[in-house]
Amino acid sequence: MPHEKRAGHEAVRMGALTRRRSGRCARDLEYAVVDVETTGLCPEQGARVCEIAVIRMRGDGTVTREFTTLVDPRTAVTGQEFHGIADGDVVGAPRAAELVAELRSLFSGAVLVGHNLDFENAFLTGEFVPAGLPTGLPGLCTLRTLRSQVSLERYSLARASHALGGDWPTGQHTALGDARACAQLLAELLHNAPGRLNYVGPEPVPLAAEPDGVRTKPRRSSAGTARMADPASRPVPVRELRSWPGVWRRLELDPRLCAGRFGAEERERAVARARAVSRRRRALLAGAAFTAAAVATAVAAVLARPRGGVRFAAGLSGPH
Repeated sequence: MPHEKRAGHEAVRMGALTRRRSGRCARDLEYAVVDVETTGLCPEQGARVCEIAVIRMRGDGTVTREFTTLVDPRTAVTGQEFHGIADGDVVGAPRAAELVAELRSLFSGAVLVGHNLDFENAFLTGEFVPAGLPTGLPGLCTLRTLRSQVSLERYSLARASHALGGDWPTGQHTALGDARACAQLLAELLHNAPGRLNYVGPEPVPLAAEPDGVRTKPRRSSAGTARMADPASRPVPVRELRSWPGVWRRLELDPRLCAGRFGAEERERAVARARAVSRRRRALLAGAAFTAAAVATAVAAVLARPRGGVRFAAGLSGPH
């Protein structure tokens, strides 16, 4: 039976990046970039995870750990035309419940990241939360973030990677390949931002975890994306961080309006909202400046009154 997704019990609570002066400096945080390949699109309709990858990285792009494995979905593996995983590939792979302790370790003290994180969230909630993964973990969607901060024609992981970094990602539609591409986008986003980017949202929390040498079965794949990385950290997710073209929006959009389809109508609505918010902010600042100036003028007028006049008035009220 499909797991029911209970309101308020989702694995991830979404945060965001902003250029405003609020929240924590995004480069000071740690991130766990996650990607899953699945047997379908909807866990409520029986789709299951058949591969998962997590890349643990710092805000400067340093990768400290990689983890990937096929997952036995305990059902027929469909969608092979997308992810290339067949029924025989998952024989001997761990089940989702066997991976929870490892995921707790990878997610501890980090912000979870995914390109369209809503998708990963649905499967983490449907399969891993019932097996013991905590709920309410802090999250950041690079798809929403890119739509909010930069202007592109297309925002898919592959097209955004090519438009911004100049290369098509390798290992597309493998969990590790897509997680690496997403991590590269995040590292370059933080590296190229025209000013400090701050994270606003749920705080990262340490998670009690005792990984017990979980059994894994990485896929045998072309492009080498399934090979586990060396234990030593490396300075970048995939390649050196490159400078992005001048695509940054003058006004950042509300990330909450940047989910879903985000066609022309949705873009126009988000841009119009950003302009309205900017106008209100300018009006508030102008009003605050006028009030401050008026107060300063009144104080100056009081301080400029002749003190002799005060003494004279006091003398009139005294005895003759």
